Amino acid sequence: MISITHLFVEVFFLIQVALIPVFIREFQLSLLEVSTVAMVPSSIALLTNVPSGFLADRLNARYLLSVSMIIMGISAIVLSETRSFWTLVLAASAMRLSSPIYHIVGLSQISRLLSQDRISRSIGIHNALGGLGSAIGLMSLTVFLSTVGWRWTYLFWAVPIIAWGFLILTSSSFQMRAYDRKEVRKRGIQARLSLVLSGVFAVFLASIALREAGGAVTQTYMTTYLVEIMGLPEATASLIFGLGPFMGVVGSLSGGYLGERVNAKRGLSLAILGSTICLGIIAWSSQLWLLAAAFVVYSFFSHGVWVPMSTMVAEISPSTERGLSYSVFFFSEGLIASVAPTAAAAVIGISDIWYMLPFSMTFFVGGMIALQFLPYPGIITGEKTRDNKNS
Repeated sequence: MISITHLFVEVFFLIQVALIPVFIREFQLSLLEVSTVAMVPSSIALLTNVPSGFLADRLNARYLLSVSMIIMGISAIVLSETRSFWTLVLAASAMRLSSPIYHIVGLSQISRLLSQDRISRSIGIHNALGGLGSAIGLMSLTVFLSTVGWRWTYLFWAVPIIAWGFLILTSSSFQMRAYDRKEVRKRGIQARLSLVLSGVFAVFLASIALREAGGAVTQTYMTTYLVEIMGLPEATASLIFGLGPFMGVVGSLSGGYLGERVNAKRGLSLAILGSTICLGIIAWSSQLWLLAAAFVVYSFFSHGVWVPMSTMVAEISPSTERGLSYSVFFFSEGLIASVAPTAAAAVIGISDIWYMLPFSMTFFVGGMIALQFLPYPGIITGEKTRDNKNS
């Protein structure tokens, strides 16, 4: 049920990006206003990560997951009816609130409810359904844009999303209480943060920050590279770029099973290494078929990193503070993702768009090197013992 909820959460993730040209035309927006539509919801989602982590460890997860679905469904209905710029911004911002609430609560509960040897595979399935949600969301948008209009996309998905939210709330089989919350409520904020921000966790965040810097730059400028450097039509570049969500499904499933075989740290290292090699092929490739194949494989590895990263958060953090641990992880990742493209733009601006590839590769290598300094498995041995007994 948690993984199906993830599918619904991700349905609108790429739709809003794809609709930016439509918003410009229909609402007669300037570039500044368009940037507001993208920036304000992302900023709100980023700032919601930490409070969501505190709530995830203190409140019943069933209620939080239900609230995230109902917020998303109501926001989708408002978006389907909006006729003004500010209503568009407010509804889009409300919709993004559901993402940090869901992800932190959902991943925390998966890591608490399952035994240590099943976490990686289960998170892989969870992430695969999220990628599937993004893909079918874009497919539904294509259908509605060519028929009755983009607004029906939001209305179409709002109904099952709200219904799913109430199903979670009323389901007797959705038992989420996996530990005693009284212990968490007795701790102050400083005590809880000291449990999470260990030396191991700091090394982990540093390696993830470096990897995310490279990934965010590639994600932001890849279509520009395909058009300006490779000379592809915009439609062809979008088609190649659009293969990413579908490869994300395969990458997530493979990452989950690989993590069980070689452990999450090695799986993450292999995924980063694979991403780096693929970017190198793209950088020096002059043939379209080779470039497209390299990007498809890059998408496989790029999406595959999320499973071992999410698994490692669970393995190096106390179970009672799992929600706060995921919130710190998502906040750090989101902050880097918002800053890195701007920093790269300064480098690209004085050189050429091609340099975004060695820029990203450098950060990938840095993240992979930093990851090797991480003691693994984690040092929370006493916590793990209690987890295993509970499992």
